[in-house]
Amino acid sequence: MRIPIIAGNWKMHKTTQEARELARKIKAGAGEVSHCQVVLAPPFTALSTVASEIKGSKLILGSQNVHWEPKGAFTGEISAPMLEEIGCRVTIVGHSERRQHFGETDETVNRRVKAILQSASLQAIVCIGETLAQRESGIYHQIITQQLAGDLDGLTRQDLLRIILAYEPVWAIGTGRTASPETAQEVHEAIRSWLSQKFGNEAAQTVRVLYGGSVKPDNIDHLMRQPDIDGALVGGACLEADSFLRIIHFKA
Repeated sequence: MRIPIIAGNWKMHKTTQEARELARKIKAGAGEVSHCQVVLAPPFTALSTVASEIKGSKLILGSQNVHWEPKGAFTGEISAPMLEEIGCRVTIVGHSERRQHFGETDETVNRRVKAILQSASLQAIVCIGETLAQRESGIYHQIITQQLAGDLDGLTRQDLLRIILAYEPVWAIGTGRTASPETAQEVHEAIRSWLSQKFGNEAAQTVRVLYGGSVKPDNIDHLMRQPDIDGALVGGACLEADSFLRIIHFKA
């Protein structure tokens, strides 16, 4: 049985004090949930603060990126050992905003994934998804399988135990447009089919595939009723405790 994950990607939001307040409210409302795992991914500056605030709860600390080297002359970057030391257990890689604004490629995502796998305790949330033009031209399946092949290149079945996938149609991120539950399910099913062909059905059935793209309190229940949707990577709706808590307490 795949345990659902609700992950909040705070992006470049929240000062340290704001992060403390938000984490405190989420902990009060969801700190002991058992029906899903809850991940909070604040900006780097707030990781330590949020780690302290959620200590002793079931909430999981995540980061929004990681470099592929453990140390070195990489100004502005953060390594896996640094994240582990501060308490992170999950790292988002390959988000469409990283690909669009900062030159992320499938090759660099793959290097980051392998760095995570070399760590002792980190898991990767690997983001994939097509643009509106790719969706409308009918090549979105090709784009997604291309991303999967590049991002997961060189991985083994055992490695998949530490991989979480997040399907995020780029045209639905921050736009208010959401893929219908049926549209999302169709892609999630295709992702699992590709995993089955590459790594075997047993391994494919263990991988959790999250949906991301304007996830809100009013659509989470329908999304979570789809058989291949194992949770959500939430953006804007995770920045307010009430809306994020409603998503965490989804009714499948």
